[in-house]
Amino acid sequence: MPAPRDTNLTVQEFNRIADARLPFAALMGLRAESIGFDGAVMRAVHRDDFLRPGGSIAGPIMMGLADAAFYAAILGNIGAVELAVTTNFSMHFLRKPPPGDILARARLLKLGKRLAVCEATLCSEALGDEQPVAHATGTYSIPQDAKKVS
Repeated sequence: MPAPRDTNLTVQEFNRIADARLPFAALMGLRAESIGFDGAVMRAVHRDDFLRPGGSIAGPIMMGLADAAFYAAILGNIGAVELAVTTNFSMHFLRKPPPGDILARARLLKLGKRLAVCEATLCSEALGDEQPVAHATGTYSIPQDAKKVS
């Protein structure tokens, strides 16, 4: 008998899907660190080419990180559903993130049959958790005939 699972998708399974089907994740250095029924934590590993003029992490890196963290949080609950897609996304940039890794802590606010609503707080490892650098909210559409990635 298989061991009970903490989620419907493990970190290793999500990272394998990201490697195979989300090529932008590798380009942006995104990796899931934890996935649970309450949410997910993802990391954007710092690279110098992520910096914008002025030396802060570029907004598109943080936006991609938040969106990928939403995807991980949702798939952790519904399984490897390939066609769950972003339908709405909003981001507030709160302070300048210095060079370094960025962590997104995403949590599910609502998970329905067809829609999932999430939020994420992004922090710079250089600044610590007490000073978030951005906050994002998003909605994902879950296909009615959800097909799981194998």
